[in-house]
Amino acid sequence: MQQNDLIDPGTVWLVGAGPGDPDLLTRKAERLLAAADIVFHDALVGPAVLSLVRDDCEIVSVGKRSGRHSKAQETINDLIVAAAKSGKRVVRLKGGDPSIFGRSAEEIEHCRQHRIQVQICPGVTTASAAAAGGLASLTLRGTARGLTFVTAHLRAGDETGLDWTEHAGREGTLAIYMGRAAAPEIARRLVAAGRSPDTPVMVAVNVSLPSERLIHGKLAALPFLTAMISDDDPTLLLIGEAVARGAGSALAPDAVSAAAAENR
Repeated sequence: MQQNDLIDPGTVWLVGAGPGDPDLLTRKAERLLAAADIVFHDALVGPAVLSLVRDDCEIVSVGKRSGRHSKAQETINDLIVAAAKSGKRVVRLKGGDPSIFGRSAEEIEHCRQHRIQVQICPGVTTASAAAAGGLASLTLRGTARGLTFVTAHLRAGDETGLDWTEHAGREGTLAIYMGRAAAPEIARRLVAAGRSPDTPVMVAVNVSLPSERLIHGKLAALPFLTAMISDDDPTLLLIGEAVARGAGSALAPDAVSAAAAENR
């Protein structure tokens, strides 16, 4: 099969770029990038991923970062449809997974309204990559039986609008995307709603990239853990017992290292 056969002219694929490391792309995503005539990409999609497209492929940034929108969503929808109507093989490249806070539903609906065929190629979402980087589990038998994805993306002056009582009462892991700016409010609201201030948290910055940082602490300290993180550094908050250091093992990491040394 020729690479171009993956995408018919005049059709659209929404493709998950994963958290940043090109090695975390699916094999299908890599093949779709090599087949595209035009790629519309988010701001968080880095040059290492974009280097996988053909030399003659048109690359268009339509990213949004920290409230600085280069293109309105309606404009992005129109650009995708216009490219498909011109007969191009279109890839809409989204950070993480297109179906998790990627506004994919709006783009799919717009394509359907214009009778444009559209499909999705899933990607590794940042919460999974962050847990892998921290040797943590997002669930934990008997302790964290569920996993909740929420976004804390805020417009100026807005609160998150989350149901804090519901999230504070759940036995599970809370993965909060775009949570850096709202971290003080998140900590305050969860503790006020009944979540223990000693609940483990992991702050994951630049997940899967060489500059990745994984910061461990307690919920009460969340405002301090995030205070020095730049506005431009994508940040995920993981909250729950499963992300405590050594939560999945009878031995904490330091103890595991000591035991291994003794057995040499």
